[in-house]
Amino acid sequence: MTERVLGAGLRQRHLAMIALGGAIGAGLFVGSGVGIAAAGPGILVSYLLAGALTVLVMRMLGEMSAVRPVSGSFAEHARTAFGPWAGLLAGWMYWALLVVSVAAEAVAAAHIVGGWVPVVPGWAWVAVFMGVFTASNLTGVRNFGELEFWFAGLKIAAIAGFLLLGVLVVGGLVPGAPSPGAGHLLHDGGFLPHGWHGVAVGVVAAVFAFGGLETVTVAAAECADPARAVRAGVRAVMWRVAVCYLGSMAVVVTLVPWNDPAVADGPYAAVMGRIGVPGAADLMKAVVLVALLSAMNANVYGSSRMLYALVGRGDAPRALGRLGGRSGVPYAAVLASAAFGFVSVVLSMVWPRTVFPFLLHSIGAAILLVWALIAASHLRLRGPSVRAAAALAGIGGVLLFMLGDAASRTQLLTTGGWAVGLLAVAWARSLRNARTGPGTDPLPS
Repeated sequence: MTERVLGAGLRQRHLAMIALGGAIGAGLFVGSGVGIAAAGPGILVSYLLAGALTVLVMRMLGEMSAVRPVSGSFAEHARTAFGPWAGLLAGWMYWALLVVSVAAEAVAAAHIVGGWVPVVPGWAWVAVFMGVFTASNLTGVRNFGELEFWFAGLKIAAIAGFLLLGVLVVGGLVPGAPSPGAGHLLHDGGFLPHGWHGVAVGVVAAVFAFGGLETVTVAAAECADPARAVRAGVRAVMWRVAVCYLGSMAVVVTLVPWNDPAVADGPYAAVMGRIGVPGAADLMKAVVLVALLSAMNANVYGSSRMLYALVGRGDAPRALGRLGGRSGVPYAAVLASAAFGFVSVVLSMVWPRTVFPFLLHSIGAAILLVWALIAASHLRLRGPSVRAAAALAGIGGVLLFMLGDAASRTQLLTTGGWAVGLLAVAWARSLRNARTGPGTDPLPS
């Protein structure tokens, strides 16, 4: 089967920032407050465990992608390891995860800007954001990479400034700012106020916050030297995320009581308010806005490339595989992914309490399923390894906890239903191919 080649305009510095753009979003700046409320200071243990699991998965994915930096990344590795059904399942699950995430990020970003400019309706801001990032993904991969590089750079700079300020306050070097020492870590109900159950809830929240790093290997196919770029990109992403996530969580639970209601609304804003930074609320809203827009940009990119790869394997309509002339951009896949994201936004506005929450729940455990397929593929393709066994055991543990936890069970079951539906499609395709034979070349010429 012949596969047309995407453009090769990304550089190594773009690759690492693209992954960070998808991973460092509202899940860190806002959603981490849910994990802190559940685990207390024990959120540090939660993020350490989730981070270790993420490192295992990313190292295995990086190793496979360096050996074979193909369009579709882990979906193609799963297909090679287990057959067409695994590639279809991994690819469509990840695509759904990204396009629904685009919708959630667009709604959240419009809510922030609407608070500053209330005369403009929220749907208009959503239309502007979707239009800008669709255009950035259509104009050439290098333009997209540059935009994401600066977006992600602003986020990292904001987190670095937050960490530096936090360390200075903890050390008593900021006049007038409270320096509680280790008091909030030990004296507000203890380090594990809700026991290990709270830590487990925090692990679930942290795992979902880490989702999006996989895009670094999806993007590798558009680098001039993909093998070298993916190795360096995975290494850079791992240590930067460790610093960003673990370091910032340590600052939050050290400086603010974990049970402060402000933490659940936004832990970073709670810290800035406690320190007494002027305009802390609007400052953090601006940072969160940049994070949301960056994640939108990265997720439109990742979803379009995954959709293009699905076309290339015959798992999506041929019309979605059209490439731009000199740019090599899969413009049909970009437009289709952005359109589904926009439809999800409309659903969030029309049925905010029914249809849209169902969409969010239906992909709630998708990242765990993708990670499990990555680990299983590595085990099948690269042979037995402690990393693969440990990763599968960790993922299995999280899934079992979600099944037993009333708050997480709905997400797991709805994701399972989505997976069963995709497997049914794969089974029907295998029966059809057994009767008629597989297609020749699913990509248009």
